[in-house]
Amino acid sequence: MDSAEIYCRAEQLVKKCGSRNARDIAEMLGIRIIYRSDFKDLLGMYVYMLRHRLIFLSDRLDDKLEQMVIAHEIGHDQRHRELSAQGGLQEFSLFRMNNSIIEYEANVFAAHLLLDNDEVCRYARMGYDVVQTSAAMNSDINLMLIKLREMSQLGYELSVPFEHDSKFFGKIKC
Repeated sequence: MDSAEIYCRAEQLVKKCGSRNARDIAEMLGIRIIYRSDFKDLLGMYVYMLRHRLIFLSDRLDDKLEQMVIAHEIGHDQRHRELSAQGGLQEFSLFRMNNSIIEYEANVFAAHLLLDNDEVCRYARMGYDVVQTSAAMNSDINLMLIKLREMSQLGYELSVPFEHDSKFFGKIKC
């Protein structure tokens, strides 16, 4: 996995769209979002078929979770589109980062898309801990921990107080 490449691509999309809103970025990319009422445990999934880019999304998500799931699925679009076209992204593996680097990359992409480095650093300089920073930025703590870990990989001098829960998306119930 190339942390710098993922970061640069996410930042390019934010700059091009002028927003960190995942729904706006998906629209700009031409990815159609289809809401589903029949998803029980599945939050969302990405499909690339016949040159159509689709995100299927549970209609029971609150706004914060919807942003995270869409950003994650955009990560699949940007990093793993060909796997999806070949039938390689299965519903059962979504968000289970311990099963695959693919899921971790999608979560890293989501963290970079939704969370601004400068804003994270500003809260760190103000003495906020990871829980306070997550709350201030309206983020899930696990996504923030991924962001901090990746920022450290990119050369930022940040401490990552503990490891994220690799199954955090799978534990979310809507």
